[in-house]
Amino acid sequence: MASELTSPAPGRRGALKQLASLAVAGSIGPLLAACSKGDSAAKPSAQSSAPAVIGKAGDKVSFKYPDNPTFDLVYLADQLGYFEGTNTRPNYIGKVAAPQIIPLTGTGEIDFGSRMVPLVISAVAAGADLKIVAAGNKTLQDAPHMKYFVRKDSGIRAPRDLEGKTIGINSFGACAEFVTKTFLRQKGVDVNKINFVVIPDDQAEQTLATGNTDLAIIHAPFSGRADHADKLTRLWSDFDLDGGLGGMQPYSVHGKFLREHPENVRDVVTALAKAANWVNANPEEARKLVSKRINLQLDFVDRYAYVDNLVVTEPPIQYYIDVLEAEGKLTRGKVAARDIYTNDFNPFAKA
Repeated sequence: MASELTSPAPGRRGALKQLASLAVAGSIGPLLAACSKGDSAAKPSAQSSAPAVIGKAGDKVSFKYPDNPTFDLVYLADQLGYFEGTNTRPNYIGKVAAPQIIPLTGTGEIDFGSRMVPLVISAVAAGADLKIVAAGNKTLQDAPHMKYFVRKDSGIRAPRDLEGKTIGINSFGACAEFVTKTFLRQKGVDVNKINFVVIPDDQAEQTLATGNTDLAIIHAPFSGRADHADKLTRLWSDFDLDGGLGGMQPYSVHGKFLREHPENVRDVVTALAKAANWVNANPEEARKLVSKRINLQLDFVDRYAYVDNLVVTEPPIQYYIDVLEAEGKLTRGKVAARDIYTNDFNPFAKA
């Protein structure tokens, strides 16, 4: 992994701070390490803010991307050689905490980011310059996006049992918060009586086991480890809550990079789509590659499933527009689904 980087250039610090606040309408919690217990989240260096391309035609164009230990198509596409034969390459800038990824993509500190749809919607509504260009993973019954765990001796078995309890989520403003709150409200739960705290996915199992949280919402690939934990039991997955509608985690690009390097965006989307289709066809091989990358025992690595060809459709985006409006986080009618995404750079999308 790359070592921790220096802070963003002073001139951008104010804008970045403002966007980080606005992007989730004031709901982002403390910026926490995204992936490794005890590690600090890296901030992009001054070097990472340099132009993506310096010169003549034929030069390789690099796109700035986080180097986080997780199940991610950029790393898999790179490892599988899908950037070969193109002029586009990833430039891994170091670890970036999950809550920072969309704000940093929105300011161009990184060029691409993969985080949940509501974060992108909120960022666009706040004036961020970014666009979804590829769908990401999808939720299936046997390959959920996130799973819900409690201690076996907790006595928590039904939604109403969570009132007065503490739930660990990986960030505010994303799927774990909004899918969960929507589901609990449907079950008559007063979510104002629940304490939500931010815990990175790879720390969520231990935090739950030690009693610091009462329910942990853990994303793949780390959710598989919790499935094997003796003290824990799984209550639900997000497929149980909404049939997978809220489980798409797409790839977004900064607007300036999109406008200046459209062919390179097409290269990236093509490589990601090829990698996604490879994972769908070879789920066990994909788990092995991820196991080595994140140094997690293979039995504990949950599988991922991806949207075919990574073609974006409107229902998962409209779902979160409706949720954000219902939560009072988005002014009704301010953002339309068509403002959030494009399939123009996906060669597999129908014209």
